[in-house]
Amino acid sequence: MDYQVSDSVVALCEKAASFIEERVIPLEQNPDNFNEYENLKLSVRDEMRAEARKAGIWAPQISKSRGGMGLAMLEQSALYEVANRSIFGPCIFNCAAPDDGNMRVLERVATEDQKDRWLDPIVAGKVNSSFVMTEPHPGGGSDPGMIQTRAEKVGNKWKIHGDKWFISAADVADHFILMARTDQNQDEKRRALSAFMFHRDQPGWRIVRRIENMGPDEHGGVCELEFDGLEIDDSDRLMEVGDGLRITQIRLGPARLTHCMRWLGLAKRCMEIAAEYTSRREGFGMLLADRESVQLKMGELAHDIAVGRHLTAHAAWKLDQGDFARKEVSMAKIHVADTLNKAADTAIQLNGARGYSKDTLAQWIYRYARCARIVDGASEVHKMVLARFYAKEGDDFWTWGV
Repeated sequence: MDYQVSDSVVALCEKAASFIEERVIPLEQNPDNFNEYENLKLSVRDEMRAEARKAGIWAPQISKSRGGMGLAMLEQSALYEVANRSIFGPCIFNCAAPDDGNMRVLERVATEDQKDRWLDPIVAGKVNSSFVMTEPHPGGGSDPGMIQTRAEKVGNKWKIHGDKWFISAADVADHFILMARTDQNQDEKRRALSAFMFHRDQPGWRIVRRIENMGPDEHGGVCELEFDGLEIDDSDRLMEVGDGLRITQIRLGPARLTHCMRWLGLAKRCMEIAAEYTSRREGFGMLLADRESVQLKMGELAHDIAVGRHLTAHAAWKLDQGDFARKEVSMAKIHVADTLNKAADTAIQLNGARGYSKDTLAQWIYRYARCARIVDGASEVHKMVLARFYAKEGDDFWTWGV
């Protein structure tokens, strides 16, 4: 196992870090740059995206032939962490969810014609995209086999009926990847689903509502959708009929891990916020930073972030070797989600009332962090995955893989 990255990737990360420090962090200081959902205004985002592309820091997960940087997963882990030192970094570098995962899966499974139509505009930053899978009860969530939304073949088209909710970015997306049931036999779960592409302008579907949440909200929020006869050409089906579950696995594994990469950047930013304040704030005759109780919190957090980086790097390395890394991704997802929550809470605690106020980003990250233990599979689901691996593998769960 080799987690070293090349000198060129180190140089790239240094360039990205300078861009974040000089051009992106200052955006956070001006309330006029935020939209009503506490995210970067799309107009400002698009201006900064033009600068990022000019600087050569753009779509790191996509091959160079399609306009990206062509970085391997391990290399991406280094860059994504740098990008999310700022809350706006990933969307400016075009490596934020859900576009990040959608671009990955389309580059891997779509036909060349589908890539030209559906992928390239996302890579170019011309459109936003959305992944449409989760449903209200009794439909599918963490268990895609429960999906109820139906796709029925009529001639050379598929008609879609059903309901979806908590669909990320739907309010601003133009390109959608939809998961629907094409085999109505409930016992045939692994071959029951198929994936389709559709455009916002196609009739037969609507956004019922943008669901309010704790916020801050990602671009396009999370929405409830209704499908009442949306027609999709068979040419816009991804892979073969019945390959939907396979597509979700191809998409969600790396997507979960890139969340971890970005969250580590935010966790480090929380330490930065805490360190800056405690290094200058005095109380009862000494700096907060010199108090053992503060040092214990900071030391423990530094330890947790380091563990998270190793777990993430290990999973990224295995993905680069062609492994699905399900076990490794689940371990990283559990730990890094917890670490981000802990880091945000620590930053607020050590800043006192200042941390709870909007004078720092700690409260922004704190509210954002709570979803980390839910999105792309709740922590409890990933713990069940690990328990099943252990039941199957026993002591081989921890094999060195030699």
